[in-house]
Amino acid sequence: MSRDVDTVAPEAVRERLESGDDDFDLVDIREGDAYEDGHLPGAEHLPVEELEDVVAERDWDDEVVVYCYVGETSVQAARLVEEYGNADAVASMDGGYEAWAEEVEPFATAD
Repeated sequence: MSRDVDTVAPEAVRERLESGDDDFDLVDIREGDAYEDGHLPGAEHLPVEELEDVVAERDWDDEVVVYCYVGETSVQAARLVEEYGNADAVASMDGGYEAWAEEVEPFATAD
């Protein structure tokens, strides 16, 4: 049975981060070079291969937001977390990091 994955707009993620809401896991599934070049503040780097290895064993926050380059692979990753993880809500960031970079980049940092 396939289920649609929820999506969240980059602006909504930015608003949560700016408000200090860190009660969710923010997961960047892109390759290491892309993560090093820039990522959302507080994002955990967890490439898909590693995600597959830990998804069932990890203790997830109640909410999880996953992002990739353009928001396509993250839908698959979000579905994986939904299926095997223990989070109550999982979403893919709509448009991925590209949308973030275009819409919210001044807020982004590579810490």
